[in-house]
Amino acid sequence: MLIARSTQEAHLYMDLHACACGARDFEREHRLEERDGALVAVYEGMCPQCGRTRSFAFVMSEELPPAPPAFGGAEPSRIIDPGEFLWVSDQVGTDSGLRLLNVPPAEQRDHRASFAYALAALDEVLKFLPEDADEVPAERFTSDLGRELYRKDATRFSRARLLDNQARKQRILAGVDRFSPPAGA
Repeated sequence: MLIARSTQEAHLYMDLHACACGARDFEREHRLEERDGALVAVYEGMCPQCGRTRSFAFVMSEELPPAPPAFGGAEPSRIIDPGEFLWVSDQVGTDSGLRLLNVPPAEQRDHRASFAYALAALDEVLKFLPEDADEVPAERFTSDLGRELYRKDATRFSRARLLDNQARKQRILAGVDRFSPPAGA
């Protein structure tokens, strides 16, 4: 069974795993069950494209989940690989970064949450990096998407590039916080 560290991680897993017809989005009904002494989050819904029932069940980690946008604690995900997290960080970061560039500073706060999500996904990639390694090991890539990204450019998973990418995203968020503070701040 799938083990999720947080609801955020469970939702991302479902978003990354398309229906057999290729559709990714579906309206999800959620319920909690107890199975063999474990808390299980069950998500079900109908694919809007083909009508198939989609169902996912996640054993929820016993560790208290972190506040969003974080996906989990110090340990790496067991259901999403580093390539998938980097792909999400790239996609969301590019989209929200372009939005940040095209709005006045006072309106950047509206796009902060999606950019913070991109940073949180990047933070997850770093959890796959062993302390004594200079890059994420190839065996950590378990999905087709992750293996493809690694095959195309393994250097994107080097410690130096990941930390540089992380620092850049952190600077952008700090700029949003400085120039577009939350209401009442």
